[in-house]
Amino acid sequence: MQNKNIGFIGGGNMARSLIEGLIATGHASDTLYVSEPDSAKRDYFARQVGVQLAADNADLVASCEVVVLAVKPQVLKNVLLPLQSVLQQQRPLILSIAAGVTSGDIDRWGGGGLAIVRAMPNTPALVGSGATGLFANAAASAAQNDTAESLMRSVGVAVWLENESLLNQVTALSGSGPAYFLLFMEALEQAAVEHGLPAETAHLLVLETCLGTAKLAMESEEDLPELRYRVTSPGGTTERALLSMENSNLRDIVNKAFEAAAQRADELGRILGERDG
Repeated sequence: MQNKNIGFIGGGNMARSLIEGLIATGHASDTLYVSEPDSAKRDYFARQVGVQLAADNADLVASCEVVVLAVKPQVLKNVLLPLQSVLQQQRPLILSIAAGVTSGDIDRWGGGGLAIVRAMPNTPALVGSGATGLFANAAASAAQNDTAESLMRSVGVAVWLENESLLNQVTALSGSGPAYFLLFMEALEQAAVEHGLPAETAHLLVLETCLGTAKLAMESEEDLPELRYRVTSPGGTTERALLSMENSNLRDIVNKAFEAAAQRADELGRILGERDG
C-alpha cells in the first residue's frame, strides 16, 4: 500500500484522521490526494499536511488506485453518478466510509463491476483508537482487501464481516457505541457530583476509570464476566451497585437500544438506496 496513490473525496474529520494515520504509519504525503470544496479545509491539507489537492473529483479518480468516499451518505449518489465514466476507465478500489449506503448501490451509481469495500469506523479513530467493521464485494481482490484493511488499521483495529448486513450490527455496536459509553460516563459523573464530589474531581475520576477499565480488559486474558467477578466482593459495595442495575433491567435496556440502532441503520440504507422513479 505504501506506493499507491490514495484519494479522498471529502475532507471531513474522518478523512483527516485517516490521512494523518497513513502519514504516521509511513505513507508519503505526496501520494495522498484530497478533493474538498471547503477552502479552509483545502488550505489545511495543502499547508499543514502536504497532500495533493485534486482539481475536482474526476481528476482525483484519474490519479488514484484507491478512492475513499468520505462524504455524507445523503450526497453520495450525486457524487458518484458524474464519475461513472472515469470510474469505469480507471477501475480503482473504492473504500466507502459513508454509513448505510450498500455496496450494491455504490456499484450501481458508479456504473457497475467495481471493487468496493465498505468500512464502518467510529469516532475514536480521530485519536488513533478506532474500531472498524469491513465488508468487501465479490469484485474486490485479496490484494485490494489487504489495502483497505491496512488503511483502516492506520487509525485502530479492523475486522472483516462475511455478510454485509452485519455492518448494521457493527453500526449499533462500535459505530454508535462511543455515545452509549459517554452517556453512562455522564450519568456516573452527575451522580458523583449530586452526592458531594467536586465536579472536576468527579470528571477526572470517571475518565480515568473508563480508560483504565478498557486497558485492563484489553490486556487481560480473562473474559468480561470474569473480570467483573474479580472486582465484585461478596456483600460489598460493588455487588450492591450491580444488583441495583440488574434489578433495573440494564441488560434489557442495552439490548433494546442496540436493536433500535441496528434497525435505524437498515432503514437508512434502504432510504438512501431507493431507485429513481
